[in-house]
Amino acid sequence: MNHLAHAKAVFDIELAALKKVRAQLDGAFDAAVELLVEALGRRGKVIVVGIGKSGNIGRKIAATLTSTGATSVVLDSVDALHGDLGVVSDGDAVLTLSYSGESEELLHLLPALRRFSVKIISLTGNLKSALARHSDVSLSVKVPREACPFNLAPTSSTTAMLVMGDALAMEVLRARGFKQSDYARLHPGGAIGRAMLLRVRDIMRSGARNAVAHEHQSVKEALLVMTRAKSGSLSVVNARGKLAGVFTDGDFRRGIAADENLLARPLKDVMTRHPVCIRDDALAVEALNVFNRRNIDDLIVVNARREPVGLVDSQDLPKLKIM
Repeated sequence: MNHLAHAKAVFDIELAALKKVRAQLDGAFDAAVELLVEALGRRGKVIVVGIGKSGNIGRKIAATLTSTGATSVVLDSVDALHGDLGVVSDGDAVLTLSYSGESEELLHLLPALRRFSVKIISLTGNLKSALARHSDVSLSVKVPREACPFNLAPTSSTTAMLVMGDALAMEVLRARGFKQSDYARLHPGGAIGRAMLLRVRDIMRSGARNAVAHEHQSVKEALLVMTRAKSGSLSVVNARGKLAGVFTDGDFRRGIAADENLLARPLKDVMTRHPVCIRDDALAVEALNVFNRRNIDDLIVVNARREPVGLVDSQDLPKLKIM
């Protein structure tokens, strides 16, 4: 077997493991979600504890929980017995990770945790282990085998723990009514935050860069307006100043080939009616979604009175770092 074949075999083993763990899901998962939601609802937090590779997975789960509004901290099981138990408060939920369920460091910590009024949830491959017996809820992450050729290195088991943690985080998110706007508030510095916090009015081309012409104006006049605005499209308005259509340089190229008198014709005869548009107070991410769904280069921006007040050019989006 070559390297590629071995890699595919690892994928197959871990995919099979995930399917097995998925099939083991039962009411204990519901109970775990409820315990986490109750703790967070009481202004408590999630304490994540794990040893070795399980500890590494625990750090990622804690980060995912925190980034989705569920306050979470990682507690080192050794340091906990030397003062770090100070991060634990009554009302918290403790998420413990140990595939064997018999990790000594973790078991030594359990009596100290039980001095607090906390609920303990365990992710383990052995529901008969000491850890499972001392937990309020235990979730099985038992896998048929590790992807390691010696069936020793934690691989399939840590993947199963990671996915179980993701499932818990996503269901806690849903159960708590966490919204996109909440996510953006917690991620203001990244591309996601920019896309979620910015409004269309913040990214649109406006003023002299927004080409607008009356529907009775000629195509020639419209082209001059587009040239001054350095725009590839133009919003066409009716007598009341409302958006009536759109005319693009693509429309011109296609039209001039079929009609030599195109330059003299009024825009109302050649414009595209009912163009795709978006409100100026919409989130920038909504504009991005429109571009992803529709085959357009420019998106007209209108206000509450359906007057064209701006234009979002797809070429501007990479520079704005919201793609």
